Amino acid sequence: MNRQSTASTSLSGLEPTYLSAKEKLTKGKSLKPVPKQHYGRTKEKLSIIGFGGMVVKDVTPKEAANFVAAAVDRGVNYFDVAPFYGNAQRRLGPALKPYRHKSFLACKTLERDAAGSAKELNESLKLLQTDHFDLYQLHALTDVEEVEQAFGPGGAMETILKAQKVGKIRYIGFSAHSEEAAHAALDRFDFDSILFPLSFPTWIGANFGPSVYKRAKKTGMGILALKAMAHQQWPKGKKHRWEKTFYEPFDEIDKAALGLRFTLHLPVTAMFPPGHWELFQMALGLAQLGALTPLNSNERKIIKQIAKDSDPIFP
Repeated sequence: MNRQSTASTSLSGLEPTYLSAKEKLTKGKSLKPVPKQHYGRTKEKLSIIGFGGMVVKDVTPKEAANFVAAAVDRGVNYFDVAPFYGNAQRRLGPALKPYRHKSFLACKTLERDAAGSAKELNESLKLLQTDHFDLYQLHALTDVEEVEQAFGPGGAMETILKAQKVGKIRYIGFSAHSEEAAHAALDRFDFDSILFPLSFPTWIGANFGPSVYKRAKKTGMGILALKAMAHQQWPKGKKHRWEKTFYEPFDEIDKAALGLRFTLHLPVTAMFPPGHWELFQMALGLAQLGALTPLNSNERKIIKQIAKDSDPIFP
């Protein structure tokens, strides 16, 4: 059921520190570099806002170069892409090449067998104009059968482990949109990180995420968050404004900030805004001006109400 009442949810009582930082952003005040945090058990530090490859999907090469240059200039060093993202690899490779030496580049494979994943890995290295990935991930695990295939004889993990031995991969991770699949993957390997949807509407409204997050945090691995600005399923009859998302994102600054602030202070290492330059810039500006403060008690009541009135993107 799609619910429409969240538009009327009162946003009074927002944290003064957040409001002060937001005011500076709206007035165009000078921005500091995006803060960085340690990536799991490593010595790496990643920008708390990551640049998702969807941002450069279907843009011109010049636009891609400008977007990446602007992100790097503002302190972003964490970039993530996948073959599944249309022409994003072709756009990101040349755009990121001048900054590759100071960036943390993550890529993924949807292939579950060794042969397919080896082919995909090498194609990604070529398109992204690099000789290695800082992080390589099993992409979008959705059920236990996929996990078993990836870890079984002739599975994708054979490719990934071999690639790590020869220096094509530094760290190993996975992404999942299923708690069952995530737990199954965590049962089978000591990953360096997990990339998982962690947003308050699903966390509160559907209890989706807490069990995976708790387990990942206990290991000390890097926790990378998808969907921090995700609101709900697209309401029926509402114009689909953001075509690169399958869900309705928070695109109004106070609600977007509530989403980012909730997720950041779970805590997580880094977060990815939706794949639109406008939404990425919004998250970036909030991070640069110190607006992503912990939620106060009143704000926690607000997000509970928004979650209650939302149609979660994951059941």
